[in-house]
Amino acid sequence: MKRTEPLLLISALLLLLQSQFCFPVTVSSPKPKVEIHENEDAVLPCVFKTEKDSHPRIEWKKKGKDISYVYFNGTFRGSFAGRAKMEGATVTLYRATLRDSGEYRCEVSASMDSNTLGEAEVSLKVLGTVCLAPHTPLCEIPSSALTGAVVEMRCEDRLSFPPATYRWYKDNRPLSSTRQANLTYTLDTQSGKLYFRAVSQADSGQYRCEASNGVGAPKSCEGKHLQIDMYDMNMMIIITVAAGGLLLLSVSVLGVCCCCWRRRCKHQKGKGSSDTPHQCSSSSLPNPQYYRHTQSFVL
Repeated sequence: MKRTEPLLLISALLLLLQSQFCFPVTVSSPKPKVEIHENEDAVLPCVFKTEKDSHPRIEWKKKGKDISYVYFNGTFRGSFAGRAKMEGATVTLYRATLRDSGEYRCEVSASMDSNTLGEAEVSLKVLGTVCLAPHTPLCEIPSSALTGAVVEMRCEDRLSFPPATYRWYKDNRPLSSTRQANLTYTLDTQSGKLYFRAVSQADSGQYRCEASNGVGAPKSCEGKHLQIDMYDMNMMIIITVAAGGLLLLSVSVLGVCCCCWRRRCKHQKGKGSSDTPHQCSSSSLPNPQYYRHTQSFVL
């Protein structure tokens, strides 16, 4: 017994020394319970350490009646596809819904480690929000415009939740929201703006806007008729010619007045006395001090 005790102590010491330099894969979650509101981003944290394997296999599973993969072989699957990103082993889920609530498990497999598998569980609870059906949107639709003019129509519903998206109709036919080369307008379904770069008579018609958010029935504003009138070039030419003629007549009258004024000044200059300064004034009467008595005035 006395000989075996030193051997046991040596074995225990060797195991202790080995454990200080060997770190098998370990997996944990700094926040095992995550609680958010609907439509917010959910972060499911998972951190790991490995002994030797620098590229372990990472998997995420959702527990339920049947365990399903949400991340496998480097890609997101199921309801997480196209809605999440991976950083290390932590998953960020965008715009979480009530259906995303549940128990999730992060698994890390390191085939080169002494302990090849580690896992951690994360609970996600998505709280529901009060949803409001669409209200009748406020629409700004002009009643008339000239061909070639820029026209912008607006549509807004401030009361619905989640925020509404918008659709425009012309004569009860939906307008396309996709960008096409032959379209003379652009439609923003998020802001509700309908923008025409240059309207033509073909754009005349009745317009209305519809708001929807997936809660309740869509709502539309009252339709309003937009009349596009032809830009009358003949009338503009007539107006331009008339304005030019009026300007020319004004210049001519001013020129005649100037000529008459100059002639009058020259005429007064010729009649004036040589010892008096030549002036051009409205009165042609000479100064009284220059009057001289003639015989007709002698008594």
